[in-house]
Amino acid sequence: KLFFTDYGNAAKVERCDMDGTNRTWIVDSKIEQPTALALDLINKYVYWVDIYLDSVEVVDYQGRKRHTIIKGRQLRHLCGLALFENYLYTVNSDNLSILQINRYNGSDVQSLARLDNAKEIRVYQKRTQTGVRSHACEVDPYGMPGGCSHICLLSSNYKARTCRCRTGFILGSDGRSCK
Repeated sequence: KLFFTDYGNAAKVERCDMDGTNRTWIVDSKIEQPTALALDLINKYVYWVDIYLDSVEVVDYQGRKRHTIIKGRQLRHLCGLALFENYLYTVNSDNLSILQINRYNGSDVQSLARLDNAKEIRVYQKRTQTGVRSHACEVDPYGMPGGCSHICLLSSNYKARTCRCRTGFILGSDGRSCK
């Protein structure tokens, strides 16, 4: 799945399959300017920062079990959001500090460090990476991902795929080659 935010005409948090199909709004009310997202891949939760409402909220992948983790002035100007174990990590773009927030109750907010020009944050740790199983976009014997001549996108599950072409090309009638 691909998760993303939009705060154009109607602010929302959405999800879709990697090929863009099955687009679904999971949050579309009481939301103004959602910017950063973080995923709990194990428990299937989506966390986001709303920079207009000065809040960090969470919802499950279906848009249920929504609640506010933390809200208030100390959350102004946040950018980037990462999750690791019991904490959310974000960057305050005003003073360039990295904040650590307890994701279960919003307490225990700590400023960990200052970094010049920080606008994003990511946690890289083996336990945060999901195992990769065999999937429909694996390279075939001819070196083509999923048998696609240009781009292979996973579809509704890891066994289904959609081929796409780079700009300036169109997909052939075989659904695999680009011309």
